[in-house]
Amino acid sequence: MKVAVVAGNPKPQSRTLAAGILLAEKLAGRPAGTGVEHTIDVIELGSGLLGWGDEAVNNAVREIQEADLAVFASPTFKATYTGLLKLFLDQFEGSTGLQNVVSVPLMLGAGPAHALAPDVTLKPVLAELGGTCALPGLYLRDKSFAEDAALDTYVQRWTPIVNALVKIRSTGQR
Repeated sequence: MKVAVVAGNPKPQSRTLAAGILLAEKLAGRPAGTGVEHTIDVIELGSGLLGWGDEAVNNAVREIQEADLAVFASPTFKATYTGLLKLFLDQFEGSTGLQNVVSVPLMLGAGPAHALAPDVTLKPVLAELGGTCALPGLYLRDKSFAEDAALDTYVQRWTPIVNALVKIRSTGQR
């Protein structure tokens, strides 16, 4: 299974990125710390996100499109995902840009007030881009995400669905 993580935090090497990698590893059945095939820390793409045709941005888009599973992670700002992540998502073709990619929205925040943000704000965009969004989004507290029981509960419940969806994709069934 090819696994990718996109982190839309304006701070490089953020907790958001770490949480995305941890969730992706667990959903793929990998031990923590073993990594994923592709990690896109969107802030590193810089001004290339402001136009079309930037080589680094195009390569990042292609890496996500080649993944079987992609976790899209963002901190919660004003009850939604970051504009930085939006700039990256704008680089994908509508309705087909994430075709056949199991797309999981993950958002981190300071408290439970915005727990629905992954499903209400990020998931619809991923679905509009053609992502397979069969899983609900996950919201974790940014300072305690690694110890949050909700992470393991989510992984236990949804890993069989991820595996089934990836298997369908890999066998060419639609």
